[in-house]
Amino acid sequence: MRPVFREDHEQFREQARRFIEREIAPNLHEWEKAGIVPKSLWRKAGDAGLLCVTVPEEYGGAGGDFGHSAVMIEELARVNATAVGFTTHSEIVAPYIVAYGTEEQKQRWLPGMVSGETVGVIAMSEPGIGSDLRSMRTTARRDGDDYIVNGQKTFITNGGNADLMVTATKLDPAAKDLTLVCVEADRPGFSKGRLLEKIGLKGQDTSELFFDNVRVPVANRLGEENKGFGYLTHQLAWERTIIGLRAAASIEALLQETIDYTRDRRVFGKTVFDFQNTKFKLAECKAQATMLRVFVDDCLAKAMRGELTPEVGAMCKLVGSEMQGKVLDELLQLHGGYGFMSEYKVGRAWVDARVARIYGGTSEIMKEIISRSL
Repeated sequence: MRPVFREDHEQFREQARRFIEREIAPNLHEWEKAGIVPKSLWRKAGDAGLLCVTVPEEYGGAGGDFGHSAVMIEELARVNATAVGFTTHSEIVAPYIVAYGTEEQKQRWLPGMVSGETVGVIAMSEPGIGSDLRSMRTTARRDGDDYIVNGQKTFITNGGNADLMVTATKLDPAAKDLTLVCVEADRPGFSKGRLLEKIGLKGQDTSELFFDNVRVPVANRLGEENKGFGYLTHQLAWERTIIGLRAAASIEALLQETIDYTRDRRVFGKTVFDFQNTKFKLAECKAQATMLRVFVDDCLAKAMRGELTPEVGAMCKLVGSEMQGKVLDELLQLHGGYGFMSEYKVGRAWVDARVARIYGGTSEIMKEIISRSL
């Protein structure tokens, strides 16, 4: 057992692993073809107590900590099920509501998110703005006790299944301040665009969202007006650490699969593992994976103690995502032509990992954040 985890974390790991191996791993290829995970899986995960594990018990959650969150993140990564959008729902959307929501909002939305009846998304990205959130164009104009929301969002994880959107808006189009407004999917004027075709994470329902004079009560505002940018950045250190956790677990799982593959695969009268080049490549990957694991676990421990800083979260994402891309490329190469076949996990994982250097803030943005602490 890794020192960062307690016995209750490991017990939760067994629960999560059994569910993932039974309900998720056998169906991944089918969901990749469909471009979406069925809503029924969300409800099954909710019944199993695997969603929103850090939500307090009074709102239906388990009242767990970041260690329980990390277990679920790692177990999904272990079978290359990153495309199943539980993490965005549980580790990004629900914590926003817990941290900034009113008591009425928490009672209204969190139980459904815990049960899997309500799928939550964070609607930030817009066409053409990249990482420059302050330049977004979606507006929320005050009209009495309502906001009138207009705009477009893109690259929205869980967009196809979405029931509740934590939506970043501007009250004044010319200003830079953001306001978070929660929009339910059944409100008139709201619509979902097509599922976007991606080179990886094909089972994840990523889509555009459209807001055409959507009337939303002021009671749906999350936190205070014009404080949204601060809310978003306050949560980013953990969100970026999630990407590092995912990278470390993916590398470890694919490294072991590659070791097993090279020991079984024979060429020129001996196993692929018997060649010195193979052993040296695997040794390098093992050393890098071990180094990343120690750092990522330290970041997780800091998060559990409330000591995780923005620059450390940025380091975790930068190092983890960059190393994941390089190591998985080496592991794919050791599979030869079979590594290029989608039936082998290493090929799918290699493609899926590419976006880790982009979402959550690009590697270039991570370097900018880190450089501010120099």
